[in-house]
Amino acid sequence: MKLKTTLLLIGFFAFFHVKSQYSTGTVPLFSTPGGADLAYSVKIDLTPSLVTLTLIGPSTGWLGMAFDTTNMDDIGKDVVIFDGTNLSDRTFNGQGVVPPLDGTQNWTVTSNTVAGSVRTVIATRALNTGDANDHVFTVPPASPLNITYGRRLSNFTIGYHGSNSCGTTTLNFGTLGTNETALESKKIVLYPNPAKETVSFKNADKIKSVDIYESAGRKVRSVKLEGENISVRDLKSGAYYFEITLKDGTTSYEKLIKE
Repeated sequence: MKLKTTLLLIGFFAFFHVKSQYSTGTVPLFSTPGGADLAYSVKIDLTPSLVTLTLIGPSTGWLGMAFDTTNMDDIGKDVVIFDGTNLSDRTFNGQGVVPPLDGTQNWTVTSNTVAGSVRTVIATRALNTGDANDHVFTVPPASPLNITYGRRLSNFTIGYHGSNSCGTTTLNFGTLGTNETALESKKIVLYPNPAKETVSFKNADKIKSVDIYESAGRKVRSVKLEGENISVRDLKSGAYYFEITLKDGTTSYEKLIKE
């Protein structure tokens, strides 16, 4: 009986960890005098299979971050830089050297939106890509995560950012509560965004139907999903709003930029 109870407890805790989701919450990196449009913050969410990285910062220049390091001399450490369109995989190669691109690019930008002069970028990749240059995330997280970060306010040319536009901090992961996990499990995300030809939906299996509206409010199309993506090739360039009806009866609204 004791052995059986022990095995049940082990199974319970294993199930708990597998089902858990972890998040750093949104962590401010700069609080620059001059307003929120100059601030920069990060959030990292972990599920048993996926890392979701959210960067919120100025829309006027690139945003960068390195994992598991406290300085930019740390050769070989994993770096990501968002250049206005793509989040690129790179590796530190010494102080003052632009981090070279990795041979394999593993991040997928699922959302890239600008409100005023503030950009919000959301990207995902596997916890362990199998690439020796990529930081390996684990669930549960092995320890707090040290990061270095930088930004450039004036343009997207990747180069020296200035002494006031970099720093280092430690991110601590917490377990998402049951309600938060439930909300995440049915959150709808469009990607890529902006899009040219097709749009995919995170949690597409939760969707009953999609109505697409122009920014002026005219309905363009109604769609019943038969997979995880739809074609937007025939839409003119501009902003569109997706009214997404979920199978549980609730409604979600997402904005898409069509290039």
